[in-house]
Amino acid sequence: MTSYAELIARKSAVPPTSGFVVDESDIAPHLFPHQVDLVRWALRRGRAAIFADTGLGKAAMLLEWARHVMRFGSVLVLAPLAVGHQLEREARKFGVKARYVRTVDEFNADASNICITNYERLAAFAERSWAGVVLDESGILKSYDGRTKQRLIDAFATTRYKLACTATPAPNDFTELGNHAEFLGVKSRAEMLAEFFVHDGGSTQDWRVKGHATVPFWRWVASWGAVVRSPADLGHDDSAYRLPPLDMREHVVAATGHDVTATGLLFAMPAQTLAEQRAARRGTITSRVSKAVELVESGRQAVIWCELNDEQDAIAAALGDRCVSIHGNDDDEDKIERHERWLSGAAQALVSKSSIFGFGCNWQHCDHQIFVGPSNSYERTYQAIRRCWRFGQTRPVTIDMVRSDLESEVMANYRRKEADAARMAAEVSAHASELVRAEVRGLAREWNPYEPSTPMAVPDWI
Repeated sequence: MTSYAELIARKSAVPPTSGFVVDESDIAPHLFPHQVDLVRWALRRGRAAIFADTGLGKAAMLLEWARHVMRFGSVLVLAPLAVGHQLEREARKFGVKARYVRTVDEFNADASNICITNYERLAAFAERSWAGVVLDESGILKSYDGRTKQRLIDAFATTRYKLACTATPAPNDFTELGNHAEFLGVKSRAEMLAEFFVHDGGSTQDWRVKGHATVPFWRWVASWGAVVRSPADLGHDDSAYRLPPLDMREHVVAATGHDVTATGLLFAMPAQTLAEQRAARRGTITSRVSKAVELVESGRQAVIWCELNDEQDAIAAALGDRCVSIHGNDDDEDKIERHERWLSGAAQALVSKSSIFGFGCNWQHCDHQIFVGPSNSYERTYQAIRRCWRFGQTRPVTIDMVRSDLESEVMANYRRKEADAARMAAEVSAHASELVRAEVRGLAREWNPYEPSTPMAVPDWI
């Protein structure tokens, strides 16, 4: 008969480990202490997620993880297009045998056991059997009904070793956490919601953690996903990981009478609805582009973020040979070649969209970004900024946000989301950091146990 203790252990939310133990002396010496802890933990778990903030060295960690999993066979690393070549360079720097390829035939003809390719080529590579798979910038799993997410889950359902790496997830983005858990085979998103969450109000789309389940939920997350914002979260010195100052400068351009007419309004007033905001964005392109071009400083490299093709084309026409412009429908090789030109310093400015280059790239060599207009997406804006403002950046970073006076509501919405994100990040740190430290390093809070020496006095009438 099953004992009560066995029943509870079987129903425990903590998933079993499926990995192997690696001694600290076997970890590459170029890794920092927090990276050593995370790699050993991820290998021990077998299937894990490293939610480490930008600049904490996810590339070094995933390559070291893959190097150890190679003992069981070939490892596939999937990454965004612009990041694949970056990972290959990092591998060469660390002496890890890995290669970026576009086809399976290229990989089979090569002796490397670590294969790097981009997500767009998933279908061709999913047909092959892999000992391990790594998702770099695994935030691609965020979309609940996205086809790519489901393809990734299905393609690697039986892969024994899995690692997902991305920056720390939004504290209230439970869809992202649920999809990561499902990819890793820990628990389905539906199971996660049923166990830890409840509907908030009458909406079936709004979920909140049950009041009594907050600590169990984060303990469960910490068992397979390490949320780390600083080496200090794991008890290490973070003096080398202090971010430089960030100078956010807002430039408000007055909409002309022609601009107002182009938006379909009679008078210059803040755009309220999404349709009005889109019209205001299109109607003020000329004035905003002119200001953005003016902000490009001689001799200083810059990134210029656009949302509309017309903005991007106008910027590229104004800067000419001083910039490289990369569109989503450009050929992959052209994208890579233009990106490399900018990285080498042959071009002063990179003009593109955050949906193309806003995730995964390490651009500590650049300290100036210009947004040709504000976005309603806080996440995309934040991620774009963190390409340059990240650990390893030695100079103050300047962010120039250009907007028209018709877009004040869009900017106010961004500021609200920024404040909410900071508040929720603090909540995550309060709930998760100690649990993550205990899971990754085996460190738990020290208690002073109470040992009563005086018997309790109980009244006679009880």
